[in-house]
Amino acid sequence: MTDTNSARTNLDVVDILTMDHREMIGLIEQIESTPDVSQRRDLTDTLIAEVMRHAVAEEMYVYPVIKDHVPNGNDDVEHDKKEHHEIVKLMKQLENVEPSDQGFMELVRQLQGQLSHHANDEESDQFPKLRIHIPGEKLVDMGEKVEKAKKLAPTRPHPSAPHSELFHKTVGPGVGMVDRLRDKLTGRNTGSNDD
Repeated sequence: MTDTNSARTNLDVVDILTMDHREMIGLIEQIESTPDVSQRRDLTDTLIAEVMRHAVAEEMYVYPVIKDHVPNGNDDVEHDKKEHHEIVKLMKQLENVEPSDQGFMELVRQLQGQLSHHANDEESDQFPKLRIHIPGEKLVDMGEKVEKAKKLAPTRPHPSAPHSELFHKTVGPGVGMVDRLRDKLTGRNTGSNDD
């Protein structure tokens, strides 16, 4: 994501995650509109890294709060984790397909559909519930934690990894470090968190 991180200071978690959704959909639109296969790969790698950062941060800091403070939160979280798993599996497929292959853009369209559905669920149902049940200062604190978590999160899809707070807080930073090292060594573009 571009240099919007400094502009995100003091935004609440709902604003931050909604901005992430817009940026992800924007990346898909760029992928669809570019005829350059090299640029398409870079944009796709950036998209995958951003989706991973976003999903891991949600699972670490947002889903536990939804479970504990939002009516039927446990059901919402389980539904979201299943959607995350399907998105991760699709991104793994996309990661292994050349942008010049015929099936590449079909996978991008499938990913767009899944991401749009997931974002709509969160924005129309869960995010308003968070704002009702969680005090504003806690939502800002959650936003800060989410931004920090995204800096350490994995940048590649790992379909066999569990979608759990404990995994992401204990093993996730190590996985993220290995991913970022692999990204550097291979020249993989992962967006603004490239160091």
